[in-house]
Amino acid sequence: MAEDDRKFSKAVMGKTVVSKTGKRFGEVGDIVFETKSGELIHLVLKNATPYVDKLELEKDKEGSILIPFSAVISSGDFVVVAEEDIV
Repeated sequence: MAEDDRKFSKAVMGKTVVSKTGKRFGEVGDIVFETKSGELIHLVLKNATPYVDKLELEKDKEGSILIPFSAVISSGDFVVVAEEDIV
């Protein structure tokens, strides 16, 4: 992997999370990963929108909404997720 292809966690933190249809979910507040393998597991949302609250998604023990990393399609100006892979 070339140096320019890598994304660091600090570059994703605070980015707005949207569905591929443009629905706003909130912002990336944290990233959950498996420490032994480095596998990314979830994005933790902060400032979740009312739309996301209605979806009854998985939450952590603090009540923060978790987005499975497997639903992430791309990361640039926004983190784009496939809504059908979340619900």
